[in-house]
Amino acid sequence: MIRLAINKDLKTAVPDLALGCISADVLVEKRNEALWREIDRHLAHLSSTIKPEQINSVPQIAAMRGAYKALGKDPSRYRGSAEALLRRVLSGKGLYRINSVVDINNLVSLESLNPAGTYDLEKITPPVELRIGAAGESYKGIGKDLINIESLPVLADAAGPFGSPTSDSERAMVSMETQKVLMVVFSFTGPEGLERWVSRASELLRRHCGGEGIETSLVP
Repeated sequence: MIRLAINKDLKTAVPDLALGCISADVLVEKRNEALWREIDRHLAHLSSTIKPEQINSVPQIAAMRGAYKALGKDPSRYRGSAEALLRRVLSGKGLYRINSVVDINNLVSLESLNPAGTYDLEKITPPVELRIGAAGESYKGIGKDLINIESLPVLADAAGPFGSPTSDSERAMVSMETQKVLMVVFSFTGPEGLERWVSRASELLRRHCGGEGIETSLVP
């Protein structure tokens, strides 16, 4: 399992921050209809149980917004990915179909209501640390322009930052050629319950992406 740590300055500012990590060998597919049946069922469940005006009071989302405020980042401008996905679903826009691995990432995020990111392990140079984005730091977001990651929690390897709970960089993005992945579930409410989502992600990768050599860890 790739070594991943939370920087002490970030942990001091956001003491309840914890990570669930999964690495796996995978086969990426453009479309997986069995997976999308699971996704559609969960989207229907979300639409029937959460109203748009309740989003900010969801415990996981409220905790993430509080963490961003503690770091000096506006959580309404830089939304966590779980909040952004949930707002999209509840507005009736549904989800983009990207590929089987990214679609699993989004399902785990919407089931746990925690941000999640999945990265091509062969594009990452360990060790990996979750730290606070430095002044002036930015990267090219997936399908976006440069993202200002200053004061955001950011995943960084030996080559620099490549991911965050808000939006990930193009550098480590999952493509159809990806064979090894690292999935990270970001919890702002502590490690309790993370084991469930690590197991769920592992199961989905095994069942829908031929996941093998799966390794997991929690970073409290």
